[in-house]
Amino acid sequence: MRSFEKLRAHLSAARVVLGAIFVGLIVAACASGPGGGGGGYSEGEGGLAPTGSGGVKVALLLPISGSGDTPEIAKALRQAGELALFEFNNPNVTLIPKDTKGTPQGAAAAAESAVSENAELIIGPLFADEVRAVAPVARRGGIPVIAFSSDRNVAGNNVYLMSFLAGADVDRIASYALGRGKKNFAVLIPESAYGTIAEREFAKTVAAAGGRTVVRATYSTGGASLSGPVGKVANAVKSGQQVDALFLPAGPDELRTIAPMLAQNGIAGGKTQLLGTGQWNYPGIGNNAALVGGWYPAPDPGGWNRFSQRYKNTYGSQPPRLASLSYDAVSLAVSLSNNPPGDRYTSAQLTRSTGFAGVDGLFRLLPDGTAERGLAILEVQSSGPRVIDQAPKSFSSRAGVYGNRSFVEN
Repeated sequence: MRSFEKLRAHLSAARVVLGAIFVGLIVAACASGPGGGGGGYSEGEGGLAPTGSGGVKVALLLPISGSGDTPEIAKALRQAGELALFEFNNPNVTLIPKDTKGTPQGAAAAAESAVSENAELIIGPLFADEVRAVAPVARRGGIPVIAFSSDRNVAGNNVYLMSFLAGADVDRIASYALGRGKKNFAVLIPESAYGTIAEREFAKTVAAAGGRTVVRATYSTGGASLSGPVGKVANAVKSGQQVDALFLPAGPDELRTIAPMLAQNGIAGGKTQLLGTGQWNYPGIGNNAALVGGWYPAPDPGGWNRFSQRYKNTYGSQPPRLASLSYDAVSLAVSLSNNPPGDRYTSAQLTRSTGFAGVDGLFRLLPDGTAERGLAILEVQSSGPRVIDQAPKSFSSRAGVYGNRSFVEN
């Protein structure tokens, strides 16, 4: 294993190759599994040796010895967090990894250990059932938790989620479409929990701006025929009904089936504006010609590209997409670590209205435990997505990034 100093020197050399890298206010987290791949930590007993020598202790709760592929995910999360630590100059933080074993019982024990070692902040765990087990332990110890679960039901009461939550991006695409004169919408919704959330958030934003849904169709995600739902939307358009755009909150597998059918029915390829969600943010979406010209909300890809290059230069492999959450959580911990004891990770500090800038752009933690993010609007192109509306640079100019949402969602 490289020493802390050797890795710091390696990163300095990488900066020369990559040019100036914006780290600034980036707010972050950390993780990684045992055995390292070029990491800057020593294994120590059980592979859980701390990283850094700062006076502020931050615990990292990860499924280091979990089942399946979770140890590899944990390894990448730990390495991303360490990268954030190394990129700060003389950080006042020591990262203390704790193995949750991928179970609620293991997570509770890891949290108890973090409390006993006087950790001031817990980053992680990864899974919702682990977060539920950690939360009461952390509350008794007076320690806030920044977790990676995407289940909003575990957020709140001093537990904050760094993850991208279902439906949280819908206001962005709806507001952008409304701002471009789209008022009458068709919706084609999957019959799933995600579809229910996405449709609810879309309807809320559209109604608040005086728009309306004029055609609604749903489809089963269990492999049933899509000809009926697609035909319903197509017939409305062909009959001359005013449809300015079609909202399609579908994932990659569904889009590969639905998009050609839309094209065959004359409502794709720019003839009717297609609107997606963050589920459209996958490699190669532009290979589907029927989706070219469609709009969807996502982080500006530049931040992720720069981060993944630095990660690859340091550890020799591409990071999983979750790694940016860990980097941002640890960066957040470091950026607040120089505050006086007792005032570092208070609710007021963690939920400051100006937020933080991270790998995936501007974000802030909300009092309800969820995160609000400043997203760009991307347009599908055959050569790759193109940013057509920049992500906001500040939360300060108005109540909410896009105008229709308050700081705390109800």
